[in-house]
Amino acid sequence: MFGESQVFLSPQSAIESLFGASLTGIAYSLFAGQPLTILGSTGPVLVFEKILYKFCKDYELSYLSLRTSIGLWTSFLCILLVATDASSLVCYITRFTEEAFAALICIIFIYEALEKLFHLRKTYPFNMHNDLDRLTSYSCVCSEPLDPSNETLELWMTHNKSADSISWANLTVRECKTYNGVFLGSACSDKGPYFPDVLFWCVILFFTTFFLSSFLKQFKTKRYFPTKVRSTISDFAVFLTIVIMVVIDYLVGVPSPKLQVPEKFEPTRSDRGWLIDPLGPNPWWTLIVAAVPSLLCTILIFMDQQITAVIINRKEHKLKKGCGYHLDLLMVGIMLGICSIMGLPWFVAATVLSISHVNSLKVESECSAPGEQPKFLGIREQRVTGLMIFVLMGMSVFMTSVLKFIPMPVLYGVFLYMGASSLKGIQFFDRIKLFGMPAKHQPDLIYLRYVPLWKVHIFTVVQLTCLVLLWAIKASAAAVVFPMMVLALVFIRKLMDLCFTKRELSWLDDLMPESKKKKEDDKKKKAKEEAERMFQTVDSETVHLPYERSDVLEIPVKALKYSTDPSVVNISDEMAKTAQWKALSMNPENSKVTRSNLSSEKEECVKIEMEKASETKYVDAETSV
Repeated sequence: MFGESQVFLSPQSAIESLFGASLTGIAYSLFAGQPLTILGSTGPVLVFEKILYKFCKDYELSYLSLRTSIGLWTSFLCILLVATDASSLVCYITRFTEEAFAALICIIFIYEALEKLFHLRKTYPFNMHNDLDRLTSYSCVCSEPLDPSNETLELWMTHNKSADSISWANLTVRECKTYNGVFLGSACSDKGPYFPDVLFWCVILFFTTFFLSSFLKQFKTKRYFPTKVRSTISDFAVFLTIVIMVVIDYLVGVPSPKLQVPEKFEPTRSDRGWLIDPLGPNPWWTLIVAAVPSLLCTILIFMDQQITAVIINRKEHKLKKGCGYHLDLLMVGIMLGICSIMGLPWFVAATVLSISHVNSLKVESECSAPGEQPKFLGIREQRVTGLMIFVLMGMSVFMTSVLKFIPMPVLYGVFLYMGASSLKGIQFFDRIKLFGMPAKHQPDLIYLRYVPLWKVHIFTVVQLTCLVLLWAIKASAAAVVFPMMVLALVFIRKLMDLCFTKRELSWLDDLMPESKKKKEDDKKKKAKEEAERMFQTVDSETVHLPYERSDVLEIPVKALKYSTDPSVVNISDEMAKTAQWKALSMNPENSKVTRSNLSSEKEECVKIEMEKASETKYVDAETSV
């Protein structure tokens, strides 16, 4: 719901967002196959709705009615995809597509947070050329416009006012803007008086929230307080940060912009209700033509939902319960139709919110020794947290007396933290760092062991190019084709099979977690080195193997021929060495006797030294082994 009020202007605002999120989230948390996924108004969906709103405004169509028609078509198509087993196509969504899309969502969060902060400069301007000696002479007054426009004159007539009847010098800033007055004086700009403290205080709140959230999240690795206290502080890092910053803002007293929340449970606009007519004042053919944009919306909903679900269901999260791609998409499709009829925003799996939710539910081992790093054990898989999130979101409508104290820069700082923290663990950004890193300073990444560095750079450049194209299309007039570009990522990844071998792609694009790959590779290397060490004899005729109770097993191997690779076994040679085969060969009933049994050469023996044995015993080598 980030910036949703600014996107929809007035047809949908805070009350519709809160009610829609609560309604959709509760149903999804109770009946979906993967309740760890958190629904929200994602960036790509908001881009689509913004384009639709502008289209309706340009062609004088009813936005809510046309949106309802498109939403019903999209709901039908999503249910049709479930019925035709289309969710099985998620097997083509690999790490390449996942990371490009997830990186885009994270960047949108970061960009929007910074953009909202910079936008405050227009709302709260400050004088960059102050003369401190002349502060006593600064003033700012509201005056009558010299050449009022026709719109201004109509506005005055609407309020039964005229230029002479308005007391311009006594108007407040808001009243002066209402009557389109002009600000004059050295202490104000064209848009209003200067606010020397508000903008800088907002900047302080913004960055303090970001750094404090990051610090408290990492507090569980600090040395202070017991483990339970540190874990609790880390789990509730964002909530504690908001509480601390609200208290500080209240004590300082600078009039920072606060969260605008509704006071009554009713639609934002008085000319609309809770049920929207799909046709409304629009022509009848809009019901049929709505199927065309609904195809793009369906592609966007499908990709947004399933990519997020694939990220949540990664093997590295060690989830024990199965995936529910079909059931998840079915719930999203049903609730999308309900929200369309009620004029509520559309909600789909939110990548950043879902990743943050999963990270907060991680289970780690307790450290038993000083300096020991906790080990990741898995995720707490349950429906309670997701359900409570959306229940509390719905109850927030009745908590306006508390929520109105939250400064908006604090929320912007939380969004910046969520976007930045979600970038961790994305292999794509690790590979970007390799461009400016000398080889001797590069980390021991598993794909660098098996893939040439120049090919790693080519793979990263292709992925980075796709990300730039996604951002350029989203921000341009061609944003209507944004869903097709998201779908094109799958085909671009398929074309990369022509440039890379399957072995290289298995290391660069496999979904197996990086740490697990590295551990398995180190394990194989260690086993091979151990085998070579056991079989390799330098100036020695005997291999010493540890035996039970600290005994030693000595095997003379001077005349043995073997391979250093333990996986290579010659069945014929091994069978000829066994005692059973030799016993059969030496049986007089057999007409054939092997050459090795006729030889007078002394057999190889194994010497076993036992601590409790009173004398040395010699046993046949094969029988002993």
